[in-house]
Amino acid sequence: MTTYYHYYTAPIGNLLLAGDGECLNLLGFPSGSMARKHKDGWKKDSSPFKEVMLQLGSYFGGELSEFQVCLAPNGTEFQRMVWDALTKIPYGETWSYGQLAEHIGKPKASRAVGSANGLNPIPVIIPCHRVIGSNGKLTGFGGGIETKQYLLNLESEIERRT
Repeated sequence: MTTYYHYYTAPIGNLLLAGDGECLNLLGFPSGSMARKHKDGWKKDSSPFKEVMLQLGSYFGGELSEFQVCLAPNGTEFQRMVWDALTKIPYGETWSYGQLAEHIGKPKASRAVGSANGLNPIPVIIPCHRVIGSNGKLTGFGGGIETKQYLLNLESEIERRT
């Protein structure tokens, strides 16, 4: 199967978009612990990502609060359950790892939830940036804490205006 890729210029840097031509499998940051680059053998082509790029532009422009694109993140069943739960965190709000664990019916699994959250292959669109420590502090983020703060500020600013 062919993997297509494109780099999208966003206010937080050039984001790697990768997918199978139908669904997005990966959104990579330019820096931080989850920095990603395309792999040899992937085909450079922006056309499979037209809708993703349109919605990212609307999101960063403060006009979109919920993405409607085909996503196909690769992960375990537990990871996919956590990633699905992330999409339930309302725009402009934050949950703790404990709240996320409660939401999936595994209240004692906050460490495992944190691990799955940290491995989210499609950040921003699957909003792992909305998860914070139980003390209200920002915790690690694959694109760097500054990026997490930027995304949270963007969403809270838009929420204040509506």
